[in-house]
Amino acid sequence: MDSKRISEYLFSLDKENDELLVNMRDYATGHDVPIVRRETEGFLRTICAIKKPKNVLEIGTAIAYSTIVFARQSGAVDTIENYEKRIPIARENIEKSGLKNITLYEGDATKILKDLQGRKYDIVFLDAAKGQYLNWLPDIMELMDEGSILIADNVLQDNTVMESRFTVDRRDRTTHERMREFLYRIKHDERLETSVIPLGDGVSISVKI
Repeated sequence: MDSKRISEYLFSLDKENDELLVNMRDYATGHDVPIVRRETEGFLRTICAIKKPKNVLEIGTAIAYSTIVFARQSGAVDTIENYEKRIPIARENIEKSGLKNITLYEGDATKILKDLQGRKYDIVFLDAAKGQYLNWLPDIMELMDEGSILIADNVLQDNTVMESRFTVDRRDRTTHERMREFLYRIKHDERLETSVIPLGDGVSISVKI
C-alpha cells in the first residue's frame, strides 16, 4: 500500500484554506517551523465540531497556526509559547486573523500551567517540547473536567517511539524514554480513555472519564 499516494489523494479532497492559513503554512515550510500536519489539522477541526469547546488550552503556539484553527471553532483559546523568536510572528498572525478570543501566554509552560490552576478546559492540545509531555501531565489533568479531551501531537516521533532506546541517537534517548512513559501513563490511567492514532506523526486522544 502506497501511503504517500493515499495521503495525496486524501489531501485532494480537502477544502481549500483561506489566504492567511495558506500563507502561514507556506511560511512554516520555508522556515522549518513545526506546525500541525494537514491530516492532523483536519482531525482537530473534526474534534472541535464534535465537542464544540468553550475553552481550549494549547501548549506550543509556534506561529499560531493551530491556535487560529482552534479559535475559529471555540469560545476562547489560551495558548502558551516559550520560544521568544516566534512570539512576535504568532502575535502578528493572531492580529491578522481578526480573532479576539485568543490569549497568548509567553514563558515556560511548567510555570504557566501552575498559574492556570483553577481553570477548566474542554480541550487541551499538547504540541510543544516532547520530552516535557510527561512532566506536564499532572497539571494538565487538574485543568480537565469529566468529558474534557487531551490531544497530544507527534507522539510516534517519526516512528521511532516503538524502537529500542539503543537504536535511537544518544541525544534523543531521554525524549524517547519520556514519550514511551507518557504513552504508557495515558493508556493506563484509570481517569482516561485513550486511543493512539497513526495520523501524521502520531496523535493521542484521551477523554477524562
